[in-house]
Amino acid sequence: MKATWNGATIAQSDDTIVVEGNHYFPAGSVNPEYLRPSATHTTCPWKGEASYHSLHVNGRDNPDAAWYYPTPKDAARQIAGRVAFWKGVTISAD
Repeated sequence: MKATWNGATIAQSDDTIVVEGNHYFPAGSVNPEYLRPSATHTTCPWKGEASYHSLHVNGRDNPDAAWYYPTPKDAARQIAGRVAFWKGVTISAD
């Protein structure tokens, strides 16, 4: 699977996990040059607290377009160390 935004490949992996329709990519498959820290956090009742990254690609910003669970609850342990995307990021088969 591949995650793209603004003409760039943000992440690519044959090992994604789909939870609630979102592909979670291994953190090592995400290109760190496109990530910017974000102070945003949200809470899911069964996954735990999510942290966010904004994307910066080719001079454009996409605030809070990537999220991950630093310490997911037991029910979501399969997404530990993984990142998902939204806000216009296209997820497609390679």
